[in-house]
Amino acid sequence: MTGMKKTYQEVFEEVYEEVEYLPKQGTVADYIPELGTVSENRFGVYLASLDGEYAALGDAYEKFSIQSISKVFTFAMAFDVFGGDLWMRVGVEPSGDPFNSLAQLEYENGIPRNPLINAGALVIADFLLSHFEHPREAFLRFLRKLGNNPDIDYNPKVFESEKTFGYRNAALVNLMKSFGNITHPVAEVLDFYFFQCAIEMTCQELATSFLPFANHGVIPHSGERILTASRAKRLNALMLTCGFYDEAGQFSFKVGLPGKSGVGGGIAAVHPDYYAVAVWSPRLNKKGNSYLGMNFLERLTTKTGMSIF
Repeated sequence: MTGMKKTYQEVFEEVYEEVEYLPKQGTVADYIPELGTVSENRFGVYLASLDGEYAALGDAYEKFSIQSISKVFTFAMAFDVFGGDLWMRVGVEPSGDPFNSLAQLEYENGIPRNPLINAGALVIADFLLSHFEHPREAFLRFLRKLGNNPDIDYNPKVFESEKTFGYRNAALVNLMKSFGNITHPVAEVLDFYFFQCAIEMTCQELATSFLPFANHGVIPHSGERILTASRAKRLNALMLTCGFYDEAGQFSFKVGLPGKSGVGGGIAAVHPDYYAVAVWSPRLNKKGNSYLGMNFLERLTTKTGMSIF
């Protein structure tokens, strides 16, 4: 571990001793009913480094719903295929508004601010439907390749729960359709979007899957390039500025890593050239980000002295 006397595992254990005594703040997401069935006290974290070191703590091998973290993967797939053509239909600026804002989308003529908010991910889903004959299968193949695990899959109960209660996302995609920024039938776009959000992964699988973004677009265990170095840099820039909705500034300020959160309580982040880390704790703060996860990662980068700043 470069420049450090302690191993990542030792730092994990030190940090956990601190955060386990924090007030039990935050609530589990229940607007998707199936997510509300998860125990609020679950906690797991896993770090995978590019030099082969790893650290794990708690429920690191327990599967959970990755939700919006999936937007990083669909964006990576679309960016590899469509490149700069994406920017005609989605922007690269932080939203400064809630991740499912209709008002901002109306004001900006159906062009989402970035690919990591709901509206932006729906446009990315539309792109993928244009390229892949079987987009669900293509997405699963991509995730299994990144995570080095053929068993990565989606949770049918979460998918159905999303589909049943996804009124806000239906409103977003219909609004963009009215502006001509969705080319496929609304039902098809929503179906794929709900599918991607219902993917289940462990912290170990998620950290492993994020390693290519720490490795300039190359999968470490296979050597396969999934993004050019330039596009990997841009993806990391988007995660840094847009990965935590309207709390991205706080995450950059406190943690100092590119990353992405999901309302399932997961956070995945990377330190380019060093490691990827995934943490899961279902209690969310008012911005929809994991309360304990944010605190853990802030202490991790402080104790290791390793952030991008």
